[in-house]
Amino acid sequence: MAKVVRVLAVLLPLLPAALMTPAAAQPAPPPWTGSWETAPSGAAAALPGAAFRNVVHLSVGGTAVRVRLSNRLGTRPLRLGAVTVALRRAAGPAALPGTLRTATFHGAPEVIVPPGADAVSDTVPLPVPPAADLLVTVYTPDDSGPATYHRSALQTSYLAPAGAGRAADEDGSAYALTTSHWYYVTGVDVRGPAAGSVVAYGDSLTDGNGSTPDTNRRWPDRLAQRLRGHRLGVLNAGISGNRLLRDGTGPSALARLDADALDRAGVRALVVFEGINDIKGTPRAHDPAAYADAYRALVARAHARGIPVVGVTLTPYGGYSAWTPAGEDVRLRVNAFIRTGGAFDAVADADAAVRDPADPTRIRPAYDPGDHLHFNDAGMSAVADTVRDALTRRPLALLPAGNEPAGPRHSVAVSRRLSER
Repeated sequence: MAKVVRVLAVLLPLLPAALMTPAAAQPAPPPWTGSWETAPSGAAAALPGAAFRNVVHLSVGGTAVRVRLSNRLGTRPLRLGAVTVALRRAAGPAALPGTLRTATFHGAPEVIVPPGADAVSDTVPLPVPPAADLLVTVYTPDDSGPATYHRSALQTSYLAPAGAGRAADEDGSAYALTTSHWYYVTGVDVRGPAAGSVVAYGDSLTDGNGSTPDTNRRWPDRLAQRLRGHRLGVLNAGISGNRLLRDGTGPSALARLDADALDRAGVRALVVFEGINDIKGTPRAHDPAAYADAYRALVARAHARGIPVVGVTLTPYGGYSAWTPAGEDVRLRVNAFIRTGGAFDAVADADAAVRDPADPTRIRPAYDPGDHLHFNDAGMSAVADTVRDALTRRPLALLPAGNEPAGPRHSVAVSRRLSER
């Protein structure tokens, strides 16, 4: 034994230095950032054996993607027989050749999603550019009960009724039917140079009602264009008919906050534009203090995650069938709280941006698609400009004032701001 020790003592100094040096730690992969989202708004009848080819429009790009599929509003276990992703080739359901990839879940091509739950895929190595259309195809072989979907997509997607084996089709010829809903898919994250995401949280005004379908002209889409140089994604968590104080179309804003906003990848700011359906809906909520309490609760929960919150003033709806003088009084009082109540880190005054100077109870005719409640494409752009300005304005200053890209020091500044509250 002593001889062995002596031999080692002689040989060890002669070994190459590389063998004696611990292996260098591999750099951590870039973090995930949300690039696209839709919030589950209801459930539709299942279509056993069908393949749904959802068309979604990304905000920021990356070197890889992962997708979120939801059975949140289902009542039975959901079996996903195949899920694929691909870049879209021009218009229609065809994939760009060479880009179609199979998404796996813990290494398996199939997954069963319990009722009330979501499933997030493994990393899919697929480079995607900003503002790309992505095809997320979901094949459901069985009758798994009600299908979780987003009703008001304002985007044409495609359906192959005989979907077995069709999820892997680059050719879109099997997808002969169209749908205006998004089925099962509720999010796409990217891995790459993005600096984080902004969640647009609201009702039909955020969902995009009034904008031109199939053109991505909702105000969150317009905001994504304005933030592209800052490498920030925008996630649209709007639900048409959604309410702040109670369940309506989809769970209330308070009930769905974690799943649709705070739990999403890389969130750096939350933009809250919600409350008009409580004013005009049935039953109507006419106590401004209830709105103030709800906004404070939303902000407190976001701040607990280190996420600053922008409050958006409620826009006019004079001329809409549900308008009343009492509701207008509530809107003005709620807006006074949003502007001056101190609950929010910044305020985007959409009311001031879109109201008609000749009649402040109404939106400008140039922004009105005709129903006197929602916004046309020009109105959506005006709201996007207002929100972008709020993200730039101090004391929030999430975005740099000039052309400097957003970077880690801005996140630190926001965290410091929240710690001082």
